[in-house]
Amino acid sequence: MTHPSKPGSSRRQFLTTSSAAATALAVAPALSAGAYAGGSDLLKVGLVGCGGRGTGAASQALTADSGVELVAMADAFEDRLMNSRKTLQRKFNKEGEAPRVNVAEDNCFTGFDAYKSVVDMSDVVLLASTPHFRPRHLKAAVEAGKHVFCEKPVAVDAPGVRSVLESVEKARENKTSLVSGLCWRYHPAKQAVFEQIKKGTIGDIVAMQCSYMSTGVWDPRRTREECDSEMEYQLRNWYYYTWLSGDFNVEQHIHSLDKMMWAMGDKPPSTISASGGRQVRTDPKYGNIYDHFNVIYEWENEAEVVTKSGKTKTESSVGVKAFARCRHWKGCETDVSDYITGTKGRADVMKHRIFDLEGNEIWKYDGPNGDMYQIEHDELFASIRGAHPINNGDYMCKSTMMAISGRMAAYTGKKLTWQECMDSQEDLTPKAYEWGDVPVPEVAIPGQTKFV
Repeated sequence: MTHPSKPGSSRRQFLTTSSAAATALAVAPALSAGAYAGGSDLLKVGLVGCGGRGTGAASQALTADSGVELVAMADAFEDRLMNSRKTLQRKFNKEGEAPRVNVAEDNCFTGFDAYKSVVDMSDVVLLASTPHFRPRHLKAAVEAGKHVFCEKPVAVDAPGVRSVLESVEKARENKTSLVSGLCWRYHPAKQAVFEQIKKGTIGDIVAMQCSYMSTGVWDPRRTREECDSEMEYQLRNWYYYTWLSGDFNVEQHIHSLDKMMWAMGDKPPSTISASGGRQVRTDPKYGNIYDHFNVIYEWENEAEVVTKSGKTKTESSVGVKAFARCRHWKGCETDVSDYITGTKGRADVMKHRIFDLEGNEIWKYDGPNGDMYQIEHDELFASIRGAHPINNGDYMCKSTMMAISGRMAAYTGKKLTWQECMDSQEDLTPKAYEWGDVPVPEVAIPGQTKFV
């Protein structure tokens, strides 16, 4: 097997120590908003996280702009990085042409600090690593003044979300682009549906339902016996550990929840209640995540009322409820759907249709479609070339927090407020990022697991 390299190492130990990399980032100049206007200059791209999603993001970046060159790559594991580099070289390096994937072995970095070297070498950074690491990776990229594509979710706990919120504001100050991997926001048909909702075609929203019912994701890739340490084992099988993935409700179901947040104009819910557990995926090899969640998100209605004394006050009442469910059970019905019901009709978001209250179709999308994964990169690089920064930070943080709040409500069995979740002190960060022993996390038990 290929063993993980020491944190921050490369083939020639380029910027090997954390302090050296931190110094390099500290003195790196912020990119000028118009530095690449007109498309005449080469944009150097770095990839952090070389799994399937990271490899796809790099491919889309290279497709989006002919003046883009991949120059550096980072991952926790050398084997994953090298497989990604080979895949991208086969696709983009053509005989007789200048290589688009120009990543020398010296510019392949592995380990926990590898991202620092990639950030230092790049104009645009693609962040597609395991979700737990997203806040620190984004912080480094934004503080160095780099444009960023940031995969979802952006954190796995509230402290991580708060860190990302600070980075979002820093990107605004820098006037650099920050594009989110919540890709449905870039899908033409979905954009048209939500424009209809915004226009009032279904009236005032009264209820929403979203489902992400599937058979699951990849099975654990390696056994403990095949790994050199518990840390390596958990990182190899990151999806199954809450501290790394955030759990199913955060890592995958976030796409559905993001559409609910979108429908509400990115206004967060007031309260969150939930249930969930492990009914099918109970083997210890599946880490400590759940295999199903049922969450209710509630938004309050606020109205000005006049009291008997003639004074005006604001009163709140239960308004919109979103019913969100997700599960990973093999051999069962699959259903990935989103419905938004209003006072005049109902939107079938995934099928891009709107019906009146009697069930008659009153609108259907018939415009062009496109690859949303590609479009988000097209928009990112167009924004850089046109010196018109994009910043998706607000909704990517709110949708991530919405997903985390549902997990926390399910794990604890408590009804939580949005503010309680935002203020949570639960920090899933390990004591140290080292290749060695780390605790094996326990499965949360509602009623026993405490809200922190």
